[in-house]
Amino acid sequence: MEENKKHIIDVRVVIQKLKEKKETFLKVIPTVFVLSCLYIICIPRTYDTTTVLAPELDNPLSGGTLSSIASSFGLDMGEMQSTDAISPMLYPDLMQDNGFVSKFFSIKVKSQDGEIATNYYDYLKHFQKHPWWNAPVNWIRSLFPKPKDTRAGGDGTIDPYYLSRKDDGLMRLIRKDITMNVDKKTGLISINTRAQDPLIAKTLADSVRMHLQQFITDYRTNKARNDLKYYTKLAADAKHDYERARQLYGSYSDRNMDVVLESYRAKQEDLENDMQLKFNTYTAMQTQLQQAKAKVQERTPAFTVIKGADVPVKATGPKRMLFVLGMTLLAFIMVALYATKDLLLTEE
Repeated sequence: MEENKKHIIDVRVVIQKLKEKKETFLKVIPTVFVLSCLYIICIPRTYDTTTVLAPELDNPLSGGTLSSIASSFGLDMGEMQSTDAISPMLYPDLMQDNGFVSKFFSIKVKSQDGEIATNYYDYLKHFQKHPWWNAPVNWIRSLFPKPKDTRAGGDGTIDPYYLSRKDDGLMRLIRKDITMNVDKKTGLISINTRAQDPLIAKTLADSVRMHLQQFITDYRTNKARNDLKYYTKLAADAKHDYERARQLYGSYSDRNMDVVLESYRAKQEDLENDMQLKFNTYTAMQTQLQQAKAKVQERTPAFTVIKGADVPVKATGPKRMLFVLGMTLLAFIMVALYATKDLLLTEE
């Protein structure tokens, strides 16, 4: 019974201790409130938007009952049976490739008020808003000279795999502001973009979706397009050979129209047979060419936009009210713990 009494805290004593620190509360909490407001107001507001894409999956096989059982455990048998080396689950990893991300630099963006109209690279480099304390921090950094970065493209071009420090920082910023997620069960691809302007956020979402669609299309049709180029060349060569053989046959027949010698007739038949062989080859190549064109169309995936990106109405961050209330509450708790520390130490 005595041990249990040792752990009982008298609420009246706690309230009395808090009253004794009334002046501390009146000093700390308003100060924290004002400082929190001043801090959070300086943080630029950002806007988020999301677009959801449903790509056509290359899944000629059906898992049947096994697929149904696997889906109940969150597994997608379709991904295991797909003939693609790059499954939709790997699409978010494209954001780790500098070559893929660098394509976003050329996206044309325009602010909602129309004051900014440039590409995404220049927007990130020159039109981003920063807290006021970034200026003195950058000034202090400038006092310490750094070795010259020779990786910056002098001719205006950017090598995505040999970036300067500034461009590498922009790459990291893009990866922070643009994210992709794939639902394992449905295969839906969600693209979320963030920007300091609502219209630019929407433009980014639509552009990233189109870049992703183009990448998927190029990947799916890569072999078919290579085959199309191959058969196009073969068909062109076969046509050239056939036309040449036809001209030789026609010229020879015209020159020897009244000749009855067997040797001339034999030569004429040889030319006719060669022309016929060239024609057959040309016909076969034309058939292969049409099949290759059909294969490209067959391999081209279809896309369905489940949710289009909209221009956000409200800013998504920072949460100013929540931040100020949270910091104020934290200050109250810290002062309360300081005021009652004697009681806590005594109970221990």
